[in-house]
Parts: sequence; C-alpha cells; structure tokens
Amino acid sequence: MDITAPSARTDGTARTTSKGLPSAGALLSGTLLSLTGLVWDIQWHYDVGPDTFFTLPHLLLYAGSAVAGVTSLVVVLAATAAERGGRPVDPVIGGHAVGVFGRTFTAPVGYLVSGVGAALFLIYGLWDQWWHGLYGFDAVLESPPHMGFLLSITLTMAGAVMVSSAARDQRWGAVTAVVGLAVLLGFSTATTSGLSTFGGGVVDLPTIGLTFMSVLTVVMGARLYDRRGGAFGVAGVLAVLQAFYWWFSPWATRVYADSIDLPMRDYVTGVPVMPAMMPMCLLLAAGVVELLLARARRKDRSVVRYGLIAGGIGGFIVTATTPLQAALFLGAPPGTDSTAVDMTAGAILGLVVTVAGALAAGVAAGFLGVRFGDMLRRLAPAREER
Repeated sequence: MDITAPSARTDGTARTTSKGLPSAGALLSGTLLSLTGLVWDIQWHYDVGPDTFFTLPHLLLYAGSAVAGVTSLVVVLAATAAERGGRPVDPVIGGHAVGVFGRTFTAPVGYLVSGVGAALFLIYGLWDQWWHGLYGFDAVLESPPHMGFLLSITLTMAGAVMVSSAARDQRWGAVTAVVGLAVLLGFSTATTSGLSTFGGGVVDLPTIGLTFMSVLTVVMGARLYDRRGGAFGVAGVLAVLQAFYWWFSPWATRVYADSIDLPMRDYVTGVPVMPAMMPMCLLLAAGVVELLLARARRKDRSVVRYGLIAGGIGGFIVTATTPLQAALFLGAPPGTDSTAVDMTAGAILGLVVTVAGALAAGVAAGFLGVRFGDMLRRLAPAREER
C-alpha cells in the first residue's frame, strides 16, 4: 500500500485521489456493517426474544469491527514501513502521522483512533462472550459488555469521520465524511438509549443524549465544509439509512427466525424499533443550522455565537418531536395503558428537567459542533503540503 506523499515531479492530485479511497472506503464499510448488525440485533430482541452469542446479527456486528480493525492495522503498518524507509507519509491519508509507543509505530491519526476503537471492541466482545457463558441468554441492551463495545464502535466511527475529513478537499472525502457522520448519529441512537439506566425513571436521559448527538453531528457537518449543504447532507444520509433499515430490520428478523425454526412473539407489530428511534425531524433542525451558519459567514460574525443559537433551536426541535415520534411508532410497552397520562408532580418536574436538560445539551452541542468541525477541517493538509 502506497501512502507516501507525492513528490514534486509527479501529479500529486491524481495519486492522492486514487490511493486514499480504498482504505477509507473499507473503514466506512466496516462501520456500516456494524450499524446494520446492531439494527438487526435490536429488532431480534423485540420480535423474537433473547439471543446467544453466535447469532447472525451479532456476527455482522463483529464483522464490521473486524473490517475496520484490519484496515486500520494495515494502514498503520504501511505508514510505519514508509517512515522507516525515509519516505514521508501523505497527510491526506488519515491525517498527519503520529508516533505510537515512542516511534515504534507510525500511525495516521484517523486510523489510530479507529484502530484503538476496534481493539477495545475485541476486549469487550470477549467479555460479552463470557457474559453469555455465565448468564446464558442476553435480553437487555444495557449490560456492561454491551455498552462497552457500543462505545468502542462509536470510537471507531469517529476515527472513520477523521479519516474522511483529512481528504475533504477530494470529492470522495467530502461524501464519505457526511456518510460517516450520519452513521455515527444513527448508531448513537442505541448508545444514548443506554442512559435510561441512570435516569431514575424521572428524567428522560435518552432524549437528552439523542438531542446532543443530533445537534452535534449536523453542526459538525455544516462547519466541516464551511458552506451550504453539510448539515443537510448528514440529515439526508440518515434519512436514507432510516428508510432502508425500516424495511430491512423486520424482514431480516422474520426470515432469519423462520430459517432456524424460532417463533416470533405474539405481540409483534412489525414496527422497526431502532429506525423508529432515529430522529425524523433532523432535516428541519439541519435547515436551521444551515441558515444561521450561512448568516454568520455572510455577515462575518462569530460562528461560535451562531452555533450556540442554532444548537438551542435545533435542540428544541429534536426535544419536542422525539416523544411524539416515540408515541406514534413505538407506543407503550405491552400490558400498559397507552392512553394514560401521568400528571403527577413528579412527572411534571421530570418533564421540565428533561426539556431544560435537552435545551442545554443542544446549546452545548452547537458550541462543540463548531469546535469539533474546526478540528476536522485542520486534519486536511494545507495546499502547500500537497
């Protein structure tokens, strides 16, 4: 694998375009496999029941991390060989190279992050296998090994976004960065749902977490390109993924259950669980982000200030629509009265705290989205370096 910087006597643009795409594409494909496996696995838990360690959705989830991990390892080894041979590593390939364990290894920073995430997933995957061996079936998402490997996959997805951002001046880099951010947001739907363990039944922490991640990713998308289209790109790709998984997850669950002679639950509704949790109002929130950040650029005003305003408005949109979306598609759990309205003082206080927390999370995400977007922009090498 040639990841060295082009010399002054070669056509550097053509070479960089051709040699950066395969590894970035493989890394992004691994994250898509992980997202698909997770969507399928969650649907399996709802429509069929508990599972064992070796199921097809699990294997798909693990295969995604394996692809991402092997890709990152190959790039790191190639970068290490290039440096030891006295050849500079092209910063378009995953960002500037950094030393690991002194200078034992040389790793482009994006692939270093994705590789660390894949390595952590291996550890948590082994823990999950032990957990299944000790307790048998696994019926909940919020088990310690589950949350551990979900966070490790999130780290791998963040690395994939960094890899694409380093090549954002190339067309393929711009496209894959938007797709990577959308995949990261889609995956975080499950990760933030694990916050329900800490809510105490009063504050809706999953809504606060989903609000934060939704605003963060669209603002990062808008700031990464510093022109119109980034936020809409993230929201649009997520909508496409949501539409595909809306069909895929119930269909794949039923086909797989039939193939291994397992019955479906009696109360299966056919509603795709995880796609129904992904924010459907994101295009509206992205529109607000696009308008406000475009105004900041046009008026030459502080982007951070407008990011805070966009985060607050976007957070309000997500916070207001998420409970309505959940009630419309997911309803109440079996055996409960979906028409009952809890108007106790504790419930009202919990609602107020949830709304206030979600709005604060939106504002914080607007600020961090601008800052993280600036960081992603700096991963791309300056033109004189190329």
